[in-house]
Amino acid sequence: MPILDPASTVDASRPTPLGLSIPRVGVSPDSSGRDRVNVAVFAPAVNHLEIVFQAPGEGWKVRTLPNVTDGVHHGLVSGLPYGTRYGFRAAKEHGALPLSVPATDVDDAGQQLLLDPYGCGVDQRGDFITSVHMDRHFDWGTDRHPGIPWRNTIIYEAHVRGQSMLHPDIPEELRGTYPGMAHPAMIEHLTSLGITSVQLLPVHFHLDEPHLQNIGLTNYWGYNTAAFFAPHPAYATQAARNAGPHAVQDEFKGMVKLLHQAGLEVILDVVYNHTAEGGPGGPTFCFRGLGEQHYYRHDALGRYLDTTGCGNTLNFGEQKVVQLALDSLRYWVNEFHIDGFRFDLAVTLCRNEANEFDPKHPFLMAIAADPVLSGVKLIAEPWDVGYGGWQTGRFPQGWVDWNDHFRDGVRRFWLTDRASLDAGGRGGPPGEFADVISGSAGLFEQSGRSRMASLNLITSHDGFTLADLTSYDRKHNEANGEQNRDGHGDNLSYNHGFEGRSEDEKIVAARAQTRRNLMATLMLSIGVPMVTAGDELGRTQQGNNNAYCQDNTVTWLDWTRTPETHDMLRSTKRVIRLRKEFLSQQPHDFPIREERSFLHWFNEHGKPMSIDQWNDPSRRVVQLLLGSEDGGLEGLLVINGGAEDVKIALPQVSNEKGTGNRMFELRMTTSDLHEIRQGVRVASGERDILQGYSINIYRT
Repeated sequence: MPILDPASTVDASRPTPLGLSIPRVGVSPDSSGRDRVNVAVFAPAVNHLEIVFQAPGEGWKVRTLPNVTDGVHHGLVSGLPYGTRYGFRAAKEHGALPLSVPATDVDDAGQQLLLDPYGCGVDQRGDFITSVHMDRHFDWGTDRHPGIPWRNTIIYEAHVRGQSMLHPDIPEELRGTYPGMAHPAMIEHLTSLGITSVQLLPVHFHLDEPHLQNIGLTNYWGYNTAAFFAPHPAYATQAARNAGPHAVQDEFKGMVKLLHQAGLEVILDVVYNHTAEGGPGGPTFCFRGLGEQHYYRHDALGRYLDTTGCGNTLNFGEQKVVQLALDSLRYWVNEFHIDGFRFDLAVTLCRNEANEFDPKHPFLMAIAADPVLSGVKLIAEPWDVGYGGWQTGRFPQGWVDWNDHFRDGVRRFWLTDRASLDAGGRGGPPGEFADVISGSAGLFEQSGRSRMASLNLITSHDGFTLADLTSYDRKHNEANGEQNRDGHGDNLSYNHGFEGRSEDEKIVAARAQTRRNLMATLMLSIGVPMVTAGDELGRTQQGNNNAYCQDNTVTWLDWTRTPETHDMLRSTKRVIRLRKEFLSQQPHDFPIREERSFLHWFNEHGKPMSIDQWNDPSRRVVQLLLGSEDGGLEGLLVINGGAEDVKIALPQVSNEKGTGNRMFELRMTTSDLHEIRQGVRVASGERDILQGYSINIYRT
């Protein structure tokens, strides 16, 4: 039987901080001379809470936490050195919790050990999962946050495992791991590409949903968190997993340190909107056993309110849930040196007690006032699946929103409009396209923010890849085991005349040009661009637009070099370099200071666009001259969304001395004539050729 520590009715423990902590000064060792740890857990549904623990090399012990303060059970416990496995349960005489743990680990089979909501490490042995008392020490040396300004930021959304699983220059034992993400070969790829910030899909400890386990699949993306303070062990090397949670933690920190040394920021995709416990009847790992009425949102009849589509919703109308998220975020910044966060289904985190989105929600206000969190990058996925769930543009200052207006507007212009034009129909007018590539200013003005609050994306982990947007009209998700019912049905994609892989040279060339157009539009628009890992290589998922459960070559990056991948990579590097060159010559507040920034629009004749032309579907050629008072008129984008080559007249702009016309140099064209035409110089007011479905980029 487990050994019971001597009972006591009161001790000098504190209800804060939550989790395991070193006691305040003045707490003496116990009678055996062993140091004691302050244990504090918010468990309002439990009358008497026990901690069940096993120190390294010892047997299991049980201690009832003697104190309860406002729902927080707390006590001083000895025999909890670093490396101790532990969990919680309701005291047996007060009613057992459901589910079982192996009798070989804990004698009282029939009870579930609950994870510590603040547990910083996790030990998983089959179905038996415990928290681990962690030593946080790590030699950071001179590590510093790169501190890249928003306007210079280029985000690269990547999966730790899929990024390096197939990379030929990374040792096999490091592939798919934290060290693999920071291997010199990977860092060279990222830095030569020109991105500034790596955004990692969820790395908090997560579990697979039962329905996936039943069909032999896993939650590859990781949006099913079970522990908000613990790194996912499966992304560590086998050696680190064998050594234990501290080695896993060190590999993660080592990854961050190496990426920082290369000048790259690390942003985490975090999932505080729901947990791995699922809906009613789902498994109990932590929160449901400690107090589901407080941790999860319920309606007036006591039923789960689900605004996430995942079975449960964490209740951000509850103070302790808000505190949990804030403490977790601070922990990752302070202990792991994380540079920012992308919040999955962020609207859920900002719903008040009435379940309505509140742009002044206490969670948002607390972040804004926090000296640690207010200084990192904050990115909102500004929607959820609940009532009033679409809130793009309404997050407060200091936040950047995923801009679905940009995503859909750019897709329509280059994909579905082209599908219509190729079929003999008409495309849409250029007004929407012009609005989104110039930063969706009207969308973000409502929250007092500038165009730099727009995080521009065309693809993400969720949906088609860039290559698949140009190769498939329909989703092909049969491998997910849901008879192709899952995933979005409306992708605003265009297969260019054939569904799937094609050997037709014209189709292959047309798709490649559209991909170049999409990438160039992303990089040359105002806002913060995000590239999905592999889009720079033409990665395909064979038409699967919901590959959350595909931990295989469907989602892993294919590093095989072909003429197509080489051309796409070279084009991506070129347009990123042009973006950086342009910004380097602009003042630091470009384009935030509207009165000092120039965004001048012209038609194909070099004349200012009229209102009628903005709304005319037959107008598929626009010119954007952009710059500032300090940097000058530095860039000219000429965009042809039509099929025919056109002769354009560049806008009439005088040179800096005012004595003649300004000269423009063609730095890049997305047409197949780039190598021939690069470097051509054209005077303003003169004519040039713009190929069909292409972009010309000029610099003065």
